[in-house]
Amino acid sequence: MSERDVTPGLLPGKLSPKTLVVVIIVVLVIIAAFSSVFVVDQTEQGVVLLFGNFSRLTEPGLQFKLPFGIERNFNVPTQKVLKEEFGFRVERPGVTSIRSGQDFPNESIMLTGDLNIIDVEWIIQYRITDPYNWLFKVEERHKTIRDISQSVINELVGDRAILDVIGTERANVEQFGQDRMNEIFERYELGIRVTTVKLQNIVPPAGPVQNAFEDVNKAIQDRNRLIKEGQEAYNQAIPRAKGEADKIISESKGYAVERVNKSVGDIARFTKVLTEYNRNPSVTRTRLYYEMFEDVFKDMEGTDLIDKNLKNFVPFKPLTGSVQGVAQ
Repeated sequence: MSERDVTPGLLPGKLSPKTLVVVIIVVLVIIAAFSSVFVVDQTEQGVVLLFGNFSRLTEPGLQFKLPFGIERNFNVPTQKVLKEEFGFRVERPGVTSIRSGQDFPNESIMLTGDLNIIDVEWIIQYRITDPYNWLFKVEERHKTIRDISQSVINELVGDRAILDVIGTERANVEQFGQDRMNEIFERYELGIRVTTVKLQNIVPPAGPVQNAFEDVNKAIQDRNRLIKEGQEAYNQAIPRAKGEADKIISESKGYAVERVNKSVGDIARFTKVLTEYNRNPSVTRTRLYYEMFEDVFKDMEGTDLIDKNLKNFVPFKPLTGSVQGVAQ
């Protein structure tokens, strides 16, 4: 009886062990190639973990790591400004942000230092400064940020009167809030730094409280307006009065100088006349007499002066003039 080879041959469509090994190797190489590179954006910083433990930080650009999950990377947006909103939400941020119609009174309703209720909406903006702390030091990062921010703003508002929060102390609340939050975040090693705290709408709760507050606010605005009007009138009246006073004083000084100079001139003239009088009393007396009459009648027209005895008087008038009386 003859022998036959009954070993089954390769079936169509099946791979040989050698070919299968090659395919597996190619697949592993492809997986290794794709899992060993990663890209870090310009606004990010990469954190690389080796077997779950922190290994290194990477800069922006194309970076390499060990494949097959031996090293894992996390990109942290360290150059972006992140924002948290309190008391409201923005649906579509942009140049003109669109707010959602939903309010969050549990975040914004607060008690002021003078026991008034106020509705404060605010935002904080922050940047990640330490990617390692941001990823590993605090478990619930966003909740921690919001809880601390609410606590700080509630504390600052609770130390001030309602009118101060709305008016003069608003900027102080923002600045003190930013400093206080950064102090707490640094102590918690959260890896962020607050760059802006901005109070948005600050109003009393809707209802009778808000209506009463609006009346008070209108009264305060009227008071401030009247004060400004009074200051404006004061600023207009006082300089004008000072100008008039200075003018009168200048005129008085000028008049005083004029009188003094005139008196000095009269004294000098009188001294000269006295000297001439002492030299020749008769002639000087006659001249002074004539000068006095000239000064008295200088503004009178049609007047002839004669002596009472009509001596040296010719009773004729020039023919060119009208005939007048002998004497006036």
